Amino acid sequence: MRVAGGGGGGRGGWWGGGRRDGARADARAAREAAQESFYELDSAQRDALLAVETVKSAGEPATSRRVEQEYADLVARIDQVTVAYLGALDAVDLEAAELDPSAAFRAKQQLEQAKRELDAKRTELGTFVGRLQPLVEHAEAQLIRVTPAVERAKQALLAATVALEQARGAGLKADDLAARLAELAPELSRLNQGVSQHGVPATLQRAEDVARRAEAVRAEAAQLPERAGEIDRRVGTLRTRIDALENRAGTVEPALSELRRRFSTACWQDLQNVSAQTADAVRSARSRLTEAVRARGDQRWADAMSAIGTVRALLETAEGSVTAVNERLRQLNEVQHDPQREIERARFALRDAQRLAMAGRQAPDPRHAGPLDAAVGRLDRAVASLEQAGRHPDYWQFLTELAAVRETAAEVVTMIRGH
Repeated sequence: MRVAGGGGGGRGGWWGGGRRDGARADARAAREAAQESFYELDSAQRDALLAVETVKSAGEPATSRRVEQEYADLVARIDQVTVAYLGALDAVDLEAAELDPSAAFRAKQQLEQAKRELDAKRTELGTFVGRLQPLVEHAEAQLIRVTPAVERAKQALLAATVALEQARGAGLKADDLAARLAELAPELSRLNQGVSQHGVPATLQRAEDVARRAEAVRAEAAQLPERAGEIDRRVGTLRTRIDALENRAGTVEPALSELRRRFSTACWQDLQNVSAQTADAVRSARSRLTEAVRARGDQRWADAMSAIGTVRALLETAEGSVTAVNERLRQLNEVQHDPQREIERARFALRDAQRLAMAGRQAPDPRHAGPLDAAVGRLDRAVASLEQAGRHPDYWQFLTELAAVRETAAEVVTMIRGH
């Protein structure tokens, strides 16, 4: 048979070109398969990196370091395989016009080997990510908490800022609250930097701390107008009480004068300094009230309340003393006019206690009878002393003794009913 188109049996015949083209096609197919494996490995590596970063952001430091080290070791091995793949890719120009079939065959073998190594590392990555999955799920659960926690912190800061502005609008300085709010600005900046820089635990803790501190500022700022108003009301009330006390103090000297004139020294000597003490109390109360007003203006609330408390104590003591003088005169007038009335009150109390002590008994309980008998004797002695005193009896001692008798009777009644 003659060969069509002439030409002898040299290597450049049709069969030589066909073998070369087949080798090139096989090598190209191997290259495409290796490239696909490389892309899949690259995608798997990105997924693994995301998993590692997720674990790092929310995991324990020791766990995060271990995972990061495992990943770094795996990446180092992947890099070696990648270098081998790139070397195989560049070893032979599969697009060259005169490609030696043997070179194409070697390139095919190298690329297939590179593909196998790339696939093996992708499998290794998959195994690594699978082991990380419980840690990733835990971290994701933590991460879910971050956004609402940070949002709550920001809303708390906003509410605190609004409350502070309203307090200032009401004429209150609130400098200490403003300083506390300003301290939270760096914390807000750190929150805005996110978990990638600070991690989930630190971010959650910071968000909760910011929310708590901001809420405290908001609550205090919201209370400022009410607190200031309450102090203003108390100051007004106390100022009125001071004026009233000063007016009532005018009754002390006339009452004392009458006590001195009509009754023995023992009846009034414990009251003789009330007038001077009341004047001192009024002066001290006005001075302390002025301090309270000054502290309120400076928003030293604790100092203002302390001064108000002192004023109240001074007034209560002084008002009690003024009342005691006038009440003493009233009581002495009544007993002087009709001592029998007080005696009957004491005897009635004793008889009532005695009847209760004998109820359902043949003889009283000694625990009840003893105090009652002593009280009867005390009453008798007080009456005898009054009758023997002459023109100026110690009516106050008489009233004191009878009050003690009534108290003893009341104590016995309480003891009996307690059983």
